[in-house]
Amino acid sequence: MAYTTIDDPSAHFHVQLYTGDGNDNRVITNDANAGDFKPDFLWLKNRTDVGRPCIWDSSRLASGEATIKLTTDIADAEANSTDRFSGFETDGFTITGSDDDTNVDGDTYVAWQWKANGGTTSSNTDGTVTTTIQANATAGFSIVTWTGNGGTTGTIGHGLGIKPHTIWRKNRGESANWAIAMPYIETAKLMLFDTTSGWATASGMSSYNASTFVDGSGASAVTAIAYCFTEKQGFSKFGQYTGTGGNQFIYTGFTPAFLMEKRGSNTSTWTIYDHKRSTFNERSEVLHPESNVAEETYSSAPDFLSNGFRSRGASNDDGEAIMYWAFAAHPCVTSSGVPATAV
Repeated sequence: MAYTTIDDPSAHFHVQLYTGDGNDNRVITNDANAGDFKPDFLWLKNRTDVGRPCIWDSSRLASGEATIKLTTDIADAEANSTDRFSGFETDGFTITGSDDDTNVDGDTYVAWQWKANGGTTSSNTDGTVTTTIQANATAGFSIVTWTGNGGTTGTIGHGLGIKPHTIWRKNRGESANWAIAMPYIETAKLMLFDTTSGWATASGMSSYNASTFVDGSGASAVTAIAYCFTEKQGFSKFGQYTGTGGNQFIYTGFTPAFLMEKRGSNTSTWTIYDHKRSTFNERSEVLHPESNVAEETYSSAPDFLSNGFRSRGASNDDGEAIMYWAFAAHPCVTSSGVPATAV
């Protein structure tokens, strides 16, 4: 069996940098190694100044809601964003206006992007609640939308065909915290994108399996969305390690393109590092999903290695349980058994 089925991760996940110009209907063209990259899930953040970390996805585009944004730093319901974003393109996306979130003249931005199924959705009846899904089985990613079932717990079909390693869930139609699940680590607790708290006992998601998970929010007629991921060797890894207070190697099986971390046992910021904003070790440029603040530079930040990452000093607190979410730039071994080049 091949080590990985994804020789070029940029066919499924891509990081794009650009500089704002303040103009309407500006197309941001991706430069992914694999060629044209039309995203289905776009997470965008102003690096230079204050700007909310905004999310758009093609499932809501398919239902006529392309310009409706979610933001990870607040619990608010989704909101119209026609002055920020206008849609996905064959090889990128279009922004509009001159808002801080997307296109201030001279400000720099990062766009983290994932592919699902090109915006083509289908109905899923695996659970007690009918969901609308689009899934990328190769990359282990699905986008799931549904409407609450009137105040009772429901099971939600996720479309992956394998138990998810992590789910990022949000009520769309009302203010409610983001709920971040790590089913292989905690089955009864959740994290919250929009806060700095650690693991919290919650009545949200539970009972994860290869077809469904339980949605316990019981929100009557409230729309919801979940971004579901399962690990794929050589492409993605989601886990936990215990900090040592020094330098510590964490094996992923690939050179990371994207690394997000959060301490589970105490109040702390979320941190996101990537290979485009920091092009050499240490990967010191940091953004925070729970905050609209500009990019920061850490004096102690991870190294990206050919087969994982090295956690350092202050980012590796002694005795702390640290969660991580990583996506690849290169697998350490290709599908033909050839070691990838270290970077």
